[in-house]
Amino acid sequence: MIYGYIRVSSDRQTVGNQRFEIDNFCRREGLCIDGWIEETISGSAPYDKRKLGALLRRVRAGDLIVCSELSRLGRNLFMIMDILHLCMTRDCRVWTVKDGYRLGEDIQSKVLAFAFGLSAEIERQLISQRTREALLRKKAEGVVLGRPPGRLNDRYKLSGKEDLIRRLLAKGVPRCRIAARCRVNRSTLDRFLKRNMMG
Repeated sequence: MIYGYIRVSSDRQTVGNQRFEIDNFCRREGLCIDGWIEETISGSAPYDKRKLGALLRRVRAGDLIVCSELSRLGRNLFMIMDILHLCMTRDCRVWTVKDGYRLGEDIQSKVLAFAFGLSAEIERQLISQRTREALLRKKAEGVVLGRPPGRLNDRYKLSGKEDLIRRLLAKGVPRCRIAARCRVNRSTLDRFLKRNMMG
């Protein structure tokens, strides 16, 4: 059996690109995908809790898993190595489109898998470290990180509720109860009223 495995991390991403890459690759190699496995989940989630885990439990000797790149299987070195080791013990091959790896039972495959996983892990750690350093530098420079408190609440949660707020204020309803009814903090309501000259 030949499986096409596709994973994206969020609903904002599309599986279309990966499927297109795998289809073109299989056409060039004269392969035909027998089954597609697609999932939207973080690569850091345990693989045995994902659709990938179900696939790995049913693969047999001679099966082939095709994916766009090894990082689609997992987000860290140990997970990728664990997955590849499981495939190798079952004589299931793993081929990747972008990386150009054809991983099987031979020692070269194991060395390549280890090298790729190690480099990917180091790269992620470096990116994370650079991000932390940049945030610390901005903080030291006095830059306020994140959105101002309540801004999104003011704009989205209370917009369109002006008439309701006016009616409740006219009836003498306390602002804390109005805020609770509108499902916002009292301070958010106060800022909204001040900005809209209602209070």
